[in-house]
Amino acid sequence: MKNDIWSVTQSSGFDELPKQEIRSPLLDAKVMMVDDEPLMTDLIQTHLEDEGYTNFVVTNDPRRAIELLRREKPSVLLLDLLMPQLSGFELLTAIRADRELRYTPVIVLTAATGADSKLRALQLGATDFLGKPVDASELVLRVRNTLAFQQYHDRQINFDQVTGLPNERLFERSIDDMLAQQKSRGGLLALFSIGIPECQDLRESIGRPTANALAAVLAKRLERISGLGSLSAASLQAANRLPHVARLGEQHFGLLVEGLGSTTAVVASAKAVLATLSEPVTLGEHEIAPVPWLGVAVAPGDGDNASALRQSADLAATHGRRQGTAQITFASPELNAHSYQRLTLGSQLRGASQRGEMRLHYQPKVDIASGRIVGIEALVRWQHPDHGLLPPTRFIPLSEELGLTAGIGEWVLENACRQVASWTRAGIDAIGVAVNVSQLQVASGDLGRVVRQALFDSGLPARQLVIELTESMLMDDVPQCLSLMHELKAIGVTLSIDDFGTGYSSLAYLKKFPIDELKIDRTFVADLPGSPTDTALVRTVIDLGHSLGMSVTAEGVETPEQLACLKQLGCDKYQGFLFARPVLANELIERLAAQRAASG
Repeated sequence: MKNDIWSVTQSSGFDELPKQEIRSPLLDAKVMMVDDEPLMTDLIQTHLEDEGYTNFVVTNDPRRAIELLRREKPSVLLLDLLMPQLSGFELLTAIRADRELRYTPVIVLTAATGADSKLRALQLGATDFLGKPVDASELVLRVRNTLAFQQYHDRQINFDQVTGLPNERLFERSIDDMLAQQKSRGGLLALFSIGIPECQDLRESIGRPTANALAAVLAKRLERISGLGSLSAASLQAANRLPHVARLGEQHFGLLVEGLGSTTAVVASAKAVLATLSEPVTLGEHEIAPVPWLGVAVAPGDGDNASALRQSADLAATHGRRQGTAQITFASPELNAHSYQRLTLGSQLRGASQRGEMRLHYQPKVDIASGRIVGIEALVRWQHPDHGLLPPTRFIPLSEELGLTAGIGEWVLENACRQVASWTRAGIDAIGVAVNVSQLQVASGDLGRVVRQALFDSGLPARQLVIELTESMLMDDVPQCLSLMHELKAIGVTLSIDDFGTGYSSLAYLKKFPIDELKIDRTFVADLPGSPTDTALVRTVIDLGHSLGMSVTAEGVETPEQLACLKQLGCDKYQGFLFARPVLANELIERLAAQRAASG
């Protein structure tokens, strides 16, 4: 059995079970060899590969050794002493004098086995000594023992003994390395300074074991967030991985999140961390509800080195806790303002419909041949008491984060049905009203009931209601959407695919959907008639829709030239600023009344 592999077998009665080999983390260590004889490095690598090692860095030119050591950061170096271009003694001297490399374990391999050579190599900082010709068993044992000792040493000085997380020393090196990588990778690097007062409170009130248990639970949560939950500390060391999470004190953790595309993503990440760490923890008879305080610094704006970035994040966390107003505080004033605004808007959005702040605007749907309004689309706006009329782009993404989209969608459906039904009863033309539904409404499985209830409460005939689903929504879960569409068709409503052309639906699926209307996405209309490609695509969609018995509506029509092109291509209806922007109910009624009067 190999030295670094151990087998688990069950006791008597389970001998028929296959053996399960557990791979030692030491075998993932990066082994570097410097020897001017290629045959020797090949032989050593073969011996180590037979034992299970797979990660090697080899050079037969000792003059490249320092450069490779800095770049590769091996776990152990096997170094020949007698080389013509640059001796192993000279390399040892350079390695131990280098601040970055000085702690690299070095096993000296040499044919010069005299006492003077050994003593000189050890004085220069060699970790171990192995004579040539190399005995395979002795080589494997010395490499394993060196790696095991180095791992133990590194763990003592680089890792927290309670949680197993990297400590401050290793984390600061990681920050500097990630800052260097950020220049080539791009994106934002966010550093979270996380305070958990309960860790210290428990130690003082209940005892250190309970406080340690809480710290261990929180460490596991942070590891899951960082994506390193499957890596042990030993594997992290052996693979030379950069830690993204660390324990920096009794009640203090650090977390790095890299590759964020925008400040909005930073805010979302901070909120996700806060939510994860705030989940209650049961420890024996005690249930703990952690109250984390997050300070967030973002590189490069809040610091271009580990010390500066950490100081920014720590100061933000301290300031936030002293003020006691927000559990997330950003070092950047701009991010603080952005986060505060989003959090405030989110709080206000929860009761907006009950306070009567939501408004419905209607965009006419126009028949291209006659120029008459034949339908409308209901669009929601938020009449904010401080910020005025807000478009959906300002609050719908926030509503999705907060899980409010379904409630807003239900409000739109109920009020659109009620308003159009009242117009019909008042003698205004019975036109159809289209309502968009969200992914959450579709996934809830409750949309059919909500539609039936809205129609019943309002008295609107089902044929006058158009439910718009996006193409990407349909393709997300085809069986569920197909079942929902058949349920809605049984109610009697009209079904429309919105934003068609952006969701990559196949013809095989499309012909199964009981759809009445295709709506061509505005991105394909924008360059008409000047773009031959878009003209061809729009013609294809129109022909496809007609061949499947569907009407076709173009969105985003803004110029007479676009409308003329669509008419020539055989499109049925259109929406867009060319005819009208979305308007309030009273203005729409005036337009419908004028249209009726004009028709005599």
